Amino acid sequence: MMETRAPVPRRAVRAGGMSPGTRMLPAEVAVALSYNGSTHAVMMATPADLEDFARGFTLTEGIASLAEIESIEPQETPRGIDLQIWLGSDAAERQARRRRSMAGPVGCGLCGIDSLEEAVRRPRPLPPDGFTMTAGQVQAAMAELEAHQPLHDATRAAHCAALWRPGGILAAREDVGRHNALDKLIGAVGPRNDGAVILTCRVSIDMVQKACAAGFPVMIAVSAPTAAAVAMADAAGLTLIGLARPDSFEIFTHPDRIPPEEAANVA
Repeated sequence: MMETRAPVPRRAVRAGGMSPGTRMLPAEVAVALSYNGSTHAVMMATPADLEDFARGFTLTEGIASLAEIESIEPQETPRGIDLQIWLGSDAAERQARRRRSMAGPVGCGLCGIDSLEEAVRRPRPLPPDGFTMTAGQVQAAMAELEAHQPLHDATRAAHCAALWRPGGILAAREDVGRHNALDKLIGAVGPRNDGAVILTCRVSIDMVQKACAAGFPVMIAVSAPTAAAVAMADAAGLTLIGLARPDSFEIFTHPDRIPPEEAANVA
């Protein structure tokens, strides 16, 4: 598999002069997602945890459930990596119909979308889950996140998505793309309603759509959400927390999942 980072020559300019050296930067390669032999989308991504990426993308874009994925075969090419994803017959037929209605794939978080209605589609409301966190747990999760970002530590140019469960962070994935990092995490942990997803980025409506597709009841981000993301999270029943730091955060929707410390009841 390709390297996830590489040293790049640069000149550092500081008070008093200029000095040559190198800077470790993350790799970014073209990654095609192909279903049953036909390319659906091409994303620019970090070449790591790509099978997780394929699973998460397939689920969050509504292409198929994880159970309908029969195999994933990453193939390196001179121009990038082709993720050959093979679906069961029912999912393959749905994907073929969807492909026929597509205007063409694009390299962003809203891949293969050819209508405004699809771009702002409302996710299905989250079912009751009983999950809660205290304010202290939210802050502890943010503090713990720093220890799960090796690519960011080396390059200062990668996003991270992590799943927090009572007891700490269960899994984390990094990528140069924030959507990719979330898809990789979802591909690694699968759909679940017993934890909070933590993001090192802003929250837009597509991130809310992906989190709801995976069933996460709580989303915590270091940056602020967009107004549209807040409206979508509110309608879907997702608790959305932004501007999160180890000592503070802001709750934008469904604050009932963040009760006072003594009232928390996390299953």
